[in-house]
Amino acid sequence: MSSAKYRRIMLKLSGEALAGKKGYGIDFNVMKNISIEIKEIVAMGVSVGIVVGGGNIWRGRSGIGMDRTTADYMGMLATCINALALQDSLENLGVTTRVQTAIEMREVAEPFIRRRAMRHLEKNRVVIFAAGTGNPYFSTDTTASLRAAEIEADVILLAKKVDGVYDKDPHKYSDAKKFDKLTYIEVLEKGLQVMDSTATSLCMDNNIPILVFGLDNPENIRKIVAGEKIGTIVCKK
Repeated sequence: MSSAKYRRIMLKLSGEALAGKKGYGIDFNVMKNISIEIKEIVAMGVSVGIVVGGGNIWRGRSGIGMDRTTADYMGMLATCINALALQDSLENLGVTTRVQTAIEMREVAEPFIRRRAMRHLEKNRVVIFAAGTGNPYFSTDTTASLRAAEIEADVILLAKKVDGVYDKDPHKYSDAKKFDKLTYIEVLEKGLQVMDSTATSLCMDNNIPILVFGLDNPENIRKIVAGEKIGTIVCKK
C-alpha cells in the first residue's frame, strides 16, 4: 500500500469536467480515466467521498423565465444521472460504490443517511453524494462543503478546468497571476471564483482545506493524495 497524505477526501467533480471536450453530456472516456485514478486512491487506503455537479446536462440559471426553484430541482436530478454513470464506471473497474441522494429515489439509490455513509467509507466503499443538499438556492459546491464536514473529510479536492486559482480569467488574460496559497478570508474579500461564498464560509467555519486543481490530467488526483504540490490550496493561514 502506498503512503497517502490524506485519510479521507471529498472529491468535487463539476458536470463540465465529465463532459470533457464535448461540452455537453457525458464523455465516457473522461469518466473512465477519472475512475481509474479513484481506484488507485482507494488502493492506497484512502476513503473517498464524491460530489458531482450537473452542468453538463442542465444549467438552470440559463432558463429564460423559469422559476428558480424548479430549475434548481431539475439540476439536482441531473447530478443523479452523473452519479449513477460514475458509479457504473467505478464498479466496472471493481470498485465498490454507493450512491446516496438528498432527494429520495429508493429504486435507484440510497437516501443520504450520515451514519450509513460513514459505515460505507469505513468499509472502503466509495460514496457518491447526489441531488445536492436537497434544497434549491444551494450549489453543489455548498454540498461538497457540507458533506465534507459531515463525513469528517481531511480536504476537499476541487477539480476545475484551470490548474488553480488566478486573480483573473487565465483564458482571457495572459498576465493572470496564479496563487499557490490563499486564506478563506482572502478568497472572500477578493471575490475569487473558487467556490461560492456560502461554500467557502462553511469550509472556513469547519477548517476544511480546499485544494483547487486542473482535471486536464486525471493523474493529478492521485498525485495530490500522495502529497505532491499541485494547484492552489485554500486554508486558514
